[in-house]
Amino acid sequence: MGAMSDPTIHPSGALVLFSGGQDSTVCLAWALERYAHVETVGFDYGQRHAVEMQARQAVRERITVEFPGWAARLAEDHVLDISSFGAVADSALTADRAIEMTSRGLPSTFVPGRNLAFFVYAAALADRRGLTALVGGMCETDFSGYPDCRRDTLDALQSALNLGMARDFVIETPLMRLTKSETWALAKTLGGEALVAVTVEESHTCYRGDRTTLHAWGYGCGTCPACDLRQKGWEAWDAEGRPAFAEASEGAPALTP
Repeated sequence: MGAMSDPTIHPSGALVLFSGGQDSTVCLAWALERYAHVETVGFDYGQRHAVEMQARQAVRERITVEFPGWAARLAEDHVLDISSFGAVADSALTADRAIEMTSRGLPSTFVPGRNLAFFVYAAALADRRGLTALVGGMCETDFSGYPDCRRDTLDALQSALNLGMARDFVIETPLMRLTKSETWALAKTLGGEALVAVTVEESHTCYRGDRTTLHAWGYGCGTCPACDLRQKGWEAWDAEGRPAFAEASEGAPALTP
């Protein structure tokens, strides 16, 4: 399996909010390393580029082929149609708009309440599937200006979900305190160069949906904010000699809050 094997595997199940991007790919590997049963959920919220949905399946297929230990734990994939939400929460990800800062000081790629909606739907699904952990790739360190990526937001949401559903869900955010460089390092720690290759070749982050050019850090236009973060993280990690996570971030915060 991965290089970060943990003798304690949670017998309970996890549901990974899985977009097919770099962060959710690493989160899927993180969950597969820790949970005996892992399901994934994706959301069709009216995003402009279908390539994101295609990347989800490509990542899952590569993981089942290259990591047989994880493949035994990787279970159903779910896709939920919430396109009406995307129509209401108009943004540069759902409409033909420029990627820029708005008058509120937020990027035009911000989909208001998207992560909140995702977790509500995910929790409802997890309730029916008997899953207790909800895993998301939100991150404060390489903060993109999205207030629903903050841990304080997710702590409040976790409390609301548990009160409203009489459950004991735990929202896991293993990347919350990591830089993009450390996220690449964590991929190597979890699955070695094989997982790094899956992330580079199959995952998709580019806001413009560009899959024409394979850079060292993956496919993308190379100019949008998502590509910029991914590229800079890769270059910083590469400059350090592409270490595993423990080497890259001695003294770093714990992976889970």
